[in-house]
Amino acid sequence: MALKTSKEYVESLAKMERNIWFQGKRIEDPIHHPLLVPSRKCLEETYDMALMPEYEDLMTATSQFTGHKINRFNHIYATKEDLNKKVKMQRLMGQRTGSCFQRCVIMDMANAFYPTTYEIDEKYGTKYFERFKEFIIKCQDEDLIVAGALTDPKGDRSAKIGGEEQDKDLYLHVVERREDGVVVNGAKCHLTGITNAHEVVCLPTQAMRPGQEDYAIAFHIPLDAPGITMIVGRQSCDTRKLEEDADIDLGNAQYGGVEALTVFDHVFVPNENIFLNGEVEFAGMLVELFAGGHRNSYGGCKSGVGDVAIGAASLIAQYNGTEKASHVKDKLVEMTQLNEQLYCCGIASAAEAWQTKAGNYMVDLLLANVCKLNVT
Repeated sequence: MALKTSKEYVESLAKMERNIWFQGKRIEDPIHHPLLVPSRKCLEETYDMALMPEYEDLMTATSQFTGHKINRFNHIYATKEDLNKKVKMQRLMGQRTGSCFQRCVIMDMANAFYPTTYEIDEKYGTKYFERFKEFIIKCQDEDLIVAGALTDPKGDRSAKIGGEEQDKDLYLHVVERREDGVVVNGAKCHLTGITNAHEVVCLPTQAMRPGQEDYAIAFHIPLDAPGITMIVGRQSCDTRKLEEDADIDLGNAQYGGVEALTVFDHVFVPNENIFLNGEVEFAGMLVELFAGGHRNSYGGCKSGVGDVAIGAASLIAQYNGTEKASHVKDKLVEMTQLNEQLYCCGIASAAEAWQTKAGNYMVDLLLANVCKLNVT
C-alpha cells in the first residue's frame, strides 16, 4: 500500500504509545488533544489531497525504486520537473491550510541523505546508501510521516562541541557503542509536526571536525521508542483551544503547526537505522544540502500561506469599506509583489537544479538561499 487514507493515518498513530507532554503533564490521548488536533488536520490534508484526481499530478509521484504511486512528500527527486512540482504542491498546501503542513522536512532531508550516504559509501565502503534506500522505500510504501531533527539546544555557542566546559547533552551524541548499535543522549529543538509523526530522522546540527565523532551521528527511530520524550512548545493564546466551547481568538483553529522539544534519554539505535556514524567530514555536506533544499521549500509553502494572508487582508479592507483607499491598495500590491518574488525564487532554484553523484536532483543552493532571504 503506497497511499494511505487520512483515516488509516490516524489509526496508525493511535496504535503508537508516544510520550508527549504539555504544561508539565503527559498527554494521555494525543489523537484528540485540542492542542494537537489542528496539526494532525494539516497532515490529514496531505493524505486526502493525494487521493483527489484533480491534485494527483502535484500530490503524487512514481517511485523510481518500486514503480508504485507514492505521496510526493516521500519522493526522491528524479528530475528537475520533480522539484518544480514540489514547489507548486507546497504552494497548493499552503493555500489549503493557511499553515505549516509539517511534512516538508523529511522530503528535503531525504534528498540530502541520498547523495551524502552515497558519497560516504564511495569513500569508506560503508553500507549507508542501501540502508537509506531501504528506509525511504518503507516510508513510501507505508506512506509514513517522518519528522526531521536538526537543531540542538547548543547552550554556549562559543564553547567547543564536546569540550569539558560544555554540558555534552546540549548536543545529541553517542554515549555507548554496542555490537548491534549505539545509545544516544541529548535533545533536538523546534521539531515541527513531530507530535503527529511516525518516526524521526536526526542529523548533526552543523559541520563537525575530528574529535567530534560521537556528535557526527545520523539515524531514524520510531517515535514510540523507549527514552524519547516530546515536550510541546508554547504559543501565544494556545490554551484558548482548551477552553470549553471556545470559538473566538483561536487563530487558525482548523489547521496549525505544533513544535516540540524532543529529549533522547539513553535511546538505543540499531545499526540498521544509522546513516552517519563518526564520518565527521560529511556532517557539513548533509546539513548544507538539507538547508538548501528546505530553503527552496519556502518558495512554495510560504507563498501559499501568503496567498491566504493577502486574501484575508483584502477581505478585511472590504469589510471596513477601505478597499479603494490608495494606501490600502498600495500595501496589497506590495504584499502580492513580495509573495510572487518569493515564489519565483523557489521555482528558479528548482529550474537550475543539478544532478548529484547518487542520481537525484538538488536545487541551486544560492537561489534557494535568496528564497529564504525573501521570507525572512
